[in-house]
Amino acid sequence: MFPGRVGLAAGILTVAALSMWRCAGTRHEPKVVGLETLQSIIASPGQEVLVINFWATWCAPCVKEMPLLEELGKNRDDVRVILVSMDLDLDPDPAKVISFAEAKHIKSRIFILDAGDPNEWINKIDSSWSGALPATLFVDGRTGRRLLIEKELHKGDLEELITRVQSDPEIVL
Repeated sequence: MFPGRVGLAAGILTVAALSMWRCAGTRHEPKVVGLETLQSIIASPGQEVLVINFWATWCAPCVKEMPLLEELGKNRDDVRVILVSMDLDLDPDPAKVISFAEAKHIKSRIFILDAGDPNEWINKIDSSWSGALPATLFVDGRTGRRLLIEKELHKGDLEELITRVQSDPEIVL
């Protein structure tokens, strides 16, 4: 009877729901993926900076930096955080990662990488990667610039590294 008002109300509810989702975040179920899937995500162009963190449940520095990554994903619309678990290398049961994610209330996208021996594929992610954890790959989706950091990240590091991958002409495409 009042299509204009109904349409307006629906629009307001949609914006409110999206706003609430962004503030509250939603937990993604960890997903087992192969190397090809991960490579296609890394290579896909976009308007965002990808922050892809390679970690494991048994790696204390990895676990320590997770709150910073979670905060970044929650607060920046122009950044997409992806956590790539390396746990299947030592334990073929993804349930441990799923339990860990639930216990830590992780809302970032988690991929459990099923790619076999890391020594066979780490150079396909980045030729400078030694295989050490934690490692974080920053990819500017607009330019293709990439930067890999092999160390525990601390407060302030993420913003500095995002700015660097977006603007440093010394970074090779």
